[in-house]
Amino acid sequence: MRRLLYACLPLVAALAPLSAAAGDGNAPAKTVRAGAVTDLAVTVYRSPYGVSESLDLDQLGGFALVTETRTVSIPAGESRIRFEGVADGIQPASAIITGLPTGVLEKNHDAQVLSPSALVKATVGRSVWLVRTDRKTGKETDIQGTLVSDSEGVVFQSAAGEIEALRCSGLPEAFHFDPATDAPATPTLSALVRSPTPATATIRLSYLALGFDWMANYVATISPDGSSIDLGAWVTLGNSNSVSFPDAHAQVVAGRLNRESEQVEPVDPGTEILAQCWPRGSTSDSPDEPHIVGARPYGFDSVLVTASRKAMAPMPMADMALQEVMVTGARAQQEQLGDLKLYRVPWRTSVTSRQIKQVRMLDQQAIPVKLIYHADLSADDELESTPLRKILRTRNDRAHHLGLPLPAGRVATFYEREGVPLLVNEAPLRDVAVDEEFEIDVGEAPDVRINAETADRAVDPKKLKRLRLSSRVVVRSSEVDEVHVIQVTNARSASAFVELSVLVPDGATIVEADHVPGTRNGHPTFSLTVPAEGTALIQFRTQEIEDRPEDP
Repeated sequence: MRRLLYACLPLVAALAPLSAAAGDGNAPAKTVRAGAVTDLAVTVYRSPYGVSESLDLDQLGGFALVTETRTVSIPAGESRIRFEGVADGIQPASAIITGLPTGVLEKNHDAQVLSPSALVKATVGRSVWLVRTDRKTGKETDIQGTLVSDSEGVVFQSAAGEIEALRCSGLPEAFHFDPATDAPATPTLSALVRSPTPATATIRLSYLALGFDWMANYVATISPDGSSIDLGAWVTLGNSNSVSFPDAHAQVVAGRLNRESEQVEPVDPGTEILAQCWPRGSTSDSPDEPHIVGARPYGFDSVLVTASRKAMAPMPMADMALQEVMVTGARAQQEQLGDLKLYRVPWRTSVTSRQIKQVRMLDQQAIPVKLIYHADLSADDELESTPLRKILRTRNDRAHHLGLPLPAGRVATFYEREGVPLLVNEAPLRDVAVDEEFEIDVGEAPDVRINAETADRAVDPKKLKRLRLSSRVVVRSSEVDEVHVIQVTNARSASAFVELSVLVPDGATIVEADHVPGTRNGHPTFSLTVPAEGTALIQFRTQEIEDRPEDP
């Protein structure tokens, strides 16, 4: 049955039977298709380069382990099994095939998929019929001939020997042809196997594929009195491949793997079909360029090739529109995977092509938190009316209504006013282990500010306390003139608990201060409560030090 290839109308293609691939022996290997997937699991690993602020379908840095179950009938001798519909980003070297009567001799990734340009290329040198339609009468005229070239434009030669370029007659044109091509409609993995007898086997194919990623997205709602939060979390996963994985067991793995990045051969989306004529009219005229519209990888019965003045667009391998899916109901279940954490979606779901999906992971209420106004500053910073940052500090344990691993992601923080949640900040959250203290950034505090300066002036020694230093630390000089002064102002109607971490230069330390600092994250930290609508002053001196050599 003949099919139509149109230059300015719908393009339709039919696949001829796959040709046999050459084997290692005298007889060629037979080609067989593996059956449809009967069971499917997709485990998504995060990008080894760290968690992004958001998932971009065009730049997903993670990967997935895909496991498929299929049935295949294998003839005796050598045969090539074709697994159609694998992920675009498959890494063929990682593919593991189990359930075959014998081992695999060879594996190949067939990256060239069916496209309009692949159809034209397969037809070059073959007999075709060119159909022209009269615009007024609608009468069709068939001209038999051959496609002689698809380079720099499609060229047709009639049986009478006339040569012309596609779309140069000014009439609507179509090709009748019967192309023979081995290009599959979807990415394909092929495996060469040898079996002593015919067999029907249920096999499992597992492989790693790029073009996936996931992250956690948290929503923290602060109580009216600021003493607790409700914390919810979603697993957000993305698939940028042109292939969907329907009705799959979906899982995500939290933690950093020590894995080298690999490049994979990209799927060939096809090249341009050039249908351009020799210059007409003025030499300054710009020729129209064809524009492929609405191309899809499945069922090429409605692919349109239309003329457009726009730049040539690459043929999309799937519907490129971003789909966002919220899945509610049961939560993802957390399990141990060695030193990593695995979160299993408790029901089957579709990891769809070019889609971002969310599954509920966490829903905890009344988590006690401490509101802190915080700043990190260098000892010699000069600051003028700089707002502090608000942070919520809590601990990931059962006493604080948590006690489960929290994977890295983003936190959106809300204040609730009259029953309406209002977004106040978005910030990253690192991986948090059980029993570990962690903080949520709530944004700037315009009502709590600091001024910092370094002053060369005498200070009443009664106001500064000499700090105790390690017995192995020696102060290099006793002459200290610089005094670092920090003033904190609180314009709020309630008191504010303030923490200021001071980053001192290497080889120096704080030797005197009017407030005795503690140590937090390895840095001297001043902690104080500033009264409502009040101020507080911190003064300290730094000095160079050196380690005392140990006694022999």
